[in-house]
Parts: sequence; C-alpha cells; structure tokens
Amino acid sequence: MKLLTFQVPGEPTGKGRPRFRHAGSYVQTYTPAKTRSYEALVQTCFSGQCGRDAEGYFGDGEPVYVTVYAYYGIPKSAPKKRRAAMLAGEEQPTKKPDLDNVLKALLDPLVGLAFSDDSQVVGMDAIKLYSEDPHVTVILSDSPYEGGKEQ
Repeated sequence: MKLLTFQVPGEPTGKGRPRFRHAGSYVQTYTPAKTRSYEALVQTCFSGQCGRDAEGYFGDGEPVYVTVYAYYGIPKSAPKKRRAAMLAGEEQPTKKPDLDNVLKALLDPLVGLAFSDDSQVVGMDAIKLYSEDPHVTVILSDSPYEGGKEQ
C-alpha cells in the first residue's frame, strides 16, 4: 500500500476565487496573493516532509485517495466548558472557509508533485475539527485510508 502523510501548519485556508483586472482592452485573470502563498506553503510542506523522492509518487492514471483533517484554532473567547467540548470533538467548526475550498487549496498545488493530474483523485474523506494547534493533515494513498481518527 502506498501512503504519504504531511502536515501544513496554521489555520486551514480555502482557495480564493479568481480575480479579474482590465489591461487595456483585455481582461486578465489572476489568483489572489493569499491563495498563492498558501499553495506555496503546501508544496513546501509536501516536499520537506515527504521528500523529493515522493514527487511523482502516484504514476499517471493511478488512483489516489485523499484523507484530510482540518484543525481550526479554538477562539480565545471560548469558555472552559465549551473549549473542552471542542477538544473532545463534541463541537465541530461550522465556520469558513468551506471544506471544499480547503480541499481545492490543498490538492491543486500537489498536481505535478504527488500526482500528475487531480483527476486521479477517486475518493476523498475530510473533516473539520478544533485543536489548540491549528493545522491540516493530508494523507494520500492508493486505497481508501482506514486509519480512523488522526491523532
């Protein structure tokens, strides 16, 4: 079984919508700076934690299953009882960014690194949780990941 795991530190970030600007009689499309910097961070974390040998790890046409644990920071204003419920998983984040945008921001920068095209992704499992250490854990495998809750 092929398995790659890496973490991206910091609050989970969603992929921003494309922006447009007029350049004379033309319209140019560009990606927001916040999205570009987060995608660069994802690439750096993947290469640093999985190693350069992981580049092209999943060959052309090989199916890829993605499991994502998005850990959001607990608000400073949360009372102790609510904080405990958040850490126990009894309360989950229902705030932005949307989980589908987080997945897009994580998978797009991996094209050309872990796999050649994001059409190779045949299955996804993702969950939003609270943590005192906000980060995102990404697990890539060639079969559905049965590891249970990530620690």
